[in-house]
Amino acid sequence: MLRIIPILLSLLALTSCSSPQNDRQVVSQSTPVRTEAKAKANLTQITGQTIYVPIYSHIYIRNKSRVINLAATLSIRNTDAQNSIHITSARYYDTNGALLKEYLDQPLRLAPMASTDFVVPEDDMSGGVGANFIVEWGAGVEVTEPVVEAVMISTASQQGISFVSAGRVIKNRSPQTTDK
Repeated sequence: MLRIIPILLSLLALTSCSSPQNDRQVVSQSTPVRTEAKAKANLTQITGQTIYVPIYSHIYIRNKSRVINLAATLSIRNTDAQNSIHITSARYYDTNGALLKEYLDQPLRLAPMASTDFVVPEDDMSGGVGANFIVEWGAGVEVTEPVVEAVMISTASQQGISFVSAGRVIKNRSPQTTDK
């Protein structure tokens, strides 16, 4: 029994000795892998989309007989830092679904991190409270999703009102899918 105690103490001393530097290397080597995987999971890579954006040319106050006209700005922002995207269509529809205006005659190239906008003037009530834009964009390579939203604003009667309406993706195009 007395012979076993020195052996156990030696084993205990050897197992408790580990290099703190080696422990740190293991942690630091695995951390970037987790961070990279997490970043890729949060980054949507696609080659195009069709996006629905609600627009309000006016809103009701108190009842349907009183309205406030609103100016609407559709904003499209390329969030990809390396690649351009092409806006192929920005169509404005009224409450009943009738096409009022196509804002583009030809595709518009948005450089990396660039943005563009389209304005529906405050005095244009043709869209109604259920108006919308359909925005279509594409890219030759996988890119991050652009931000597409509308800002509505009015400053009538010494009162200001403004709000944002976010675009909603209704169709994705990715390298695995093709439109026919």
